Amino acid sequence: MNIPPLLGVILHQTPELANAYLTGGCVRDSLLNIPVKDYDIEVFNVTLEALIQALKRWGKVDLVGKSFGVIKLQTDSGDWFEFTLPRQDTKVDLGHKGFNIQINPTLSLKTACSRRDYTINALLYDPRKNCLLDFFEGEKDLRNGRLRHVSTAFVEDPLRVLRGMQFASRFALAPVSETVQLCRSIFHLYRELPKERIREEWLKWATRSTKPSAGLQFLEATGWIQHYPELSVLSQTPQDIYWHPEGNVFVHTCHACDALVMQPKWQAGTSTFRTVTLLATLTHDLGKATTTKNVPREGMCRVISPGHEEAGTDRANQLLERIGCPLSIAERVIPLVRNHLAHLQEPSVRSIRRLANKLQPASIEELCLVMAADHGGRPPLKPDLPQNILALQKIAQELELELQAPEPILKGRHLLAQGIQPGPIYGTILSSSYEAQLEGEFESLDQAVKWLHFYLVERNIVFQKKD
Repeated sequence: MNIPPLLGVILHQTPELANAYLTGGCVRDSLLNIPVKDYDIEVFNVTLEALIQALKRWGKVDLVGKSFGVIKLQTDSGDWFEFTLPRQDTKVDLGHKGFNIQINPTLSLKTACSRRDYTINALLYDPRKNCLLDFFEGEKDLRNGRLRHVSTAFVEDPLRVLRGMQFASRFALAPVSETVQLCRSIFHLYRELPKERIREEWLKWATRSTKPSAGLQFLEATGWIQHYPELSVLSQTPQDIYWHPEGNVFVHTCHACDALVMQPKWQAGTSTFRTVTLLATLTHDLGKATTTKNVPREGMCRVISPGHEEAGTDRANQLLERIGCPLSIAERVIPLVRNHLAHLQEPSVRSIRRLANKLQPASIEELCLVMAADHGGRPPLKPDLPQNILALQKIAQELELELQAPEPILKGRHLLAQGIQPGPIYGTILSSSYEAQLEGEFESLDQAVKWLHFYLVERNIVFQKKD
């Protein structure tokens, strides 16, 4: 492993860390050549107090997780490292928190690893011998694209199913049948999970996926997709084979999500940008569940879903609420769902102005990415972007509206300068002026002031300039 130099110094120059091993995600990610952000170190054969005192030599110690045997160290250089002691968790009550936790530094390495959820996380790395300790063939599972539980104790914590969803998506893994059956056996424990833990796993799916369909298929295989009825119904919702040869709406949604994360712009985006666009892609066709019908056309039975984009907004809201999506994210997802067919009309300067305004607080940049994913999620059809999407992007860039709605030209201070005193009429005038601006009736402040004069005269609104 490529261990940070300072961490290497700490591990080699601290006697109390003679039996310390890097563990879990940092080892897994290193094996996958994924940049490691967080380093977790499990320490054996040392007491909690001795570990605390030893770490204080290297910086500030955070004891918030002390009762769980977790100590966080912030070094003088600002780096954070998490040190843990082995522990035994015993299920004693219902709920995700219903465990009796006992710190036990004398546990064997294998026993300590056996409490992990999946084999890919039950890995240790010995920094002294530079070798991997893998008691449950987690490295082999990574190479073979396999997601497998460590032991039958897996069933004690239902959160592990949702963790499996996001691990499958992040590392393109498929669950083994035994793990699927264990997940099915604890289907009823979903109600024990607090909303914030559900949200945490879904946001990892939305920000870190390399193959989001793998997580959705994991939910379907385990039956846990039934906890999300807005998604579960999609596999029974057909599509017209001419436009969607790939299959039903669930199949299309999986392909569309995978198409999105292949986009360089998505990969380079902020975590919020990735979350918004992937959740919008996930929910863009939820409305088809209630609008899809068969109609005779040209001597054939065709499948149509008229108005599904508008109908889908309520169902998208329901799903986003179900997974605990933050409001700041949801309010950007919904307008993307509502407008994901905007490219079906030929774009114009006027329509782009209006679209940018309707999308707030989302953006045309986000919408184009979602529309591209929707179009690309129809194999074996070619994923080439329709000309209308390309034209829409071009006009939006030329108008500098790709990232935001048009800024109002006429503002309150301009009304005041024209002698219009503040009052309820301000809102009416400014709203009307913005509509006129979107329609292209004026493009500069001088033109806006002229428009204002005509507007006031037409409505017999009298005003006087201030002295």
